[in-house]
Amino acid sequence: MIKYELLPEQLLHEGTCIGDNFYRPKLPDDDDILAAHDSGYYQKLVNLALKPSEVRKIGFPLSDALVQRERIIADGTIKGCSFALKYGIAMNIAGGTHHAYSDRGEAFCMLNDQAIGARYLLRTGLAKKIMIVDLDVHQGNGTAEIFQHDSAVFTFSMHGQGNYPFKKETSDLDIPLKKGTDDKAYLSILKETLPKLIDRTAPDFIFYLCGVDVLATDKLGTLGMSLEGCAARDQFVLKICKANRIPVQCSMGGGYSQDIKTIIEAHANTYRLAQGIWF
Repeated sequence: MIKYELLPEQLLHEGTCIGDNFYRPKLPDDDDILAAHDSGYYQKLVNLALKPSEVRKIGFPLSDALVQRERIIADGTIKGCSFALKYGIAMNIAGGTHHAYSDRGEAFCMLNDQAIGARYLLRTGLAKKIMIVDLDVHQGNGTAEIFQHDSAVFTFSMHGQGNYPFKKETSDLDIPLKKGTDDKAYLSILKETLPKLIDRTAPDFIFYLCGVDVLATDKLGTLGMSLEGCAARDQFVLKICKANRIPVQCSMGGGYSQDIKTIIEAHANTYRLAQGIWF
């Protein structure tokens, strides 16, 4: 999508970021990916040996370039974990591939970047208790499946009730929202829920999937939020991470409004808030 090129250009143009704020991920170690994904599935993916029915579930024509891109996105989140531990926060302009299951891809997601990042932190002993805060308009069904028996990772998904996936998985906490949920209702639920979850689970690292497909203008969403409400959502999540001294890695997730300017503005708001809160 063109937003992946336009967003950094906008952030540099307006002075929110400078060149040194960006890093370039590479291909990750296979062991990092296999900590979250089934070996048989991963080998079929990298060898372009998926069945046509499996490729159709992903939604993209399968190619080596596409698989390489997905692996690099995962490395962006892995490296972001290290930056977050050092600076408090890190952002992946791509990522948020939460529909990727341990053993299959779905809905344009092949490898689950935040699940891979979470397992990286646990394997290396850099975190002991992790929370994934998924506020994309779509439920993080792949993430829920990957961690369904893992008590070290608490999965929280707040999403449109009528949105894909139509068969939901079970996160540790799911909050389905009615069609047209507006800023006031959305923020009220979030502010009532997230602080209590953090107090109860005491995470030492948070992954935040900050999709902007919650906007009323989104072609694939069912909620009724404004740009201002979306920014208020991000501000609340980021401030609570900072106040509790919990490192946070953010993946941008979805955003499909008709006007590309709306998508870029919504994503750029997340970066502006991160800059203001931490730096």
